[in-house]
Amino acid sequence: MIAATRKIAGGVVATALVLGAAGCSASESPAPGGPGATKGAPAPEAPGSVNRPIGDGSTVYTGPQPNVRKPERLKPGEKPPQFVVFSWDGAGEDSQKLFSHFRQVGKKYNARMTYFLSGVYMLPEEKRSLYAAPQHAAGRSDIGFGDPQGIKDTATQVRGAWLEGNEIGTHFNGHFCGPDGGVGTWSVDEWKSEIGQARSFVKNWKTNSPALKGLPGLPFDYDKELIGARTPCLEGQKNFMLAAKDLGFRYDSSGISKQIWPKKTDGLWDIPLQLVPMPGRAFDTLSMDYNYMVNQSGTTSQGDPSQHAYWGDQMRDGLRQAFDRVYRGNRAPLIIGNHFESWNGGTYMRAVEESIKYMCTQKEVRCVPFRELVDWLDAQDPKALEWMRTLDVGEEPKEGWQRFLTAGPPAAPATPAAVTPAEEPAGESDEEPDEG
Repeated sequence: MIAATRKIAGGVVATALVLGAAGCSASESPAPGGPGATKGAPAPEAPGSVNRPIGDGSTVYTGPQPNVRKPERLKPGEKPPQFVVFSWDGAGEDSQKLFSHFRQVGKKYNARMTYFLSGVYMLPEEKRSLYAAPQHAAGRSDIGFGDPQGIKDTATQVRGAWLEGNEIGTHFNGHFCGPDGGVGTWSVDEWKSEIGQARSFVKNWKTNSPALKGLPGLPFDYDKELIGARTPCLEGQKNFMLAAKDLGFRYDSSGISKQIWPKKTDGLWDIPLQLVPMPGRAFDTLSMDYNYMVNQSGTTSQGDPSQHAYWGDQMRDGLRQAFDRVYRGNRAPLIIGNHFESWNGGTYMRAVEESIKYMCTQKEVRCVPFRELVDWLDAQDPKALEWMRTLDVGEEPKEGWQRFLTAGPPAAPATPAAVTPAEEPAGESDEEPDEG
């Protein structure tokens, strides 16, 4: 099991709508703790056919990732598929076995997901001094570190998840939030240090845990696999993105937005969490389990047991409403964030599982990792994507998708050509001279 200090915290999001605390808790569970083949996927190189260890063998290049779908550009007038991304902050396997459970859920309902692994979950407690967080003493972490069993179990889950077509992103390391050394105060260079350390702990977990050196390595080159992240408590996005674009990242999911098509910011796809319904309440909240919890039980993660079933239904129904309004409307990707936690009796894990079953089994729906979504976005005509961004939440093209996408944005009115006035003979201008 992975050791950590449990602590619930988060800043309040300031928007025109009433929200719960922003993003995730200041500490996910200590090492918290489908993806089946996609129809139409190209035949990949068989895993293990290359099997080239990288560094100490903590990671191994095994060839192209299996069970992924090649992106294709929409045909003229073709209705876009409905993308749904289920993602997990601080992913790791502990005694709750939620990582392994949701891998099975994904395979059952044809959902592949993104797991944002926290690097310190692959670093044992006795090696904690190897982590030096920006603005903190070496060996500090608000979510603790790993232990041999937790590291072994997490490595097993990460390996299996990737081979099933899921993505392994990062949630960085110590999960520091707030004004006192939190990630929102970090400079671009400090973010680069944090990113480098998160990579290092994944790439060197065998060196740091010699007793586990006989285990199989993770079947990917993490320098190439790691292309996206979500920041702790959704803080520090601006400087993180400035750092990330220099380090091979392609997207970030730390922002907040309504349910419209994403865009690029500073060269990265900005794919935020979204404002979604809170059934029975007169406001929206963020599309994340933590935010539903804060709006229901406040600062405690284990509120009134008599309300647990209702609270789970409230989250499930809110996510369903969010899905229905894009599925039948503007087809914007639905982005959902979660944690491997048993808050309020595990009611949110039930809500997520029931949401996966409802959404990922419907026609024209693709439940995919962020990597597959950004591959698809990059394959599209940028003008078509920008045109789809003009559709508001739940707005379906009045003229139908075919005419909407075929017509495209209206042409800008022609700018009249500049007319050069004929030269006038000197001394014969009709203009009166300025008075001195």
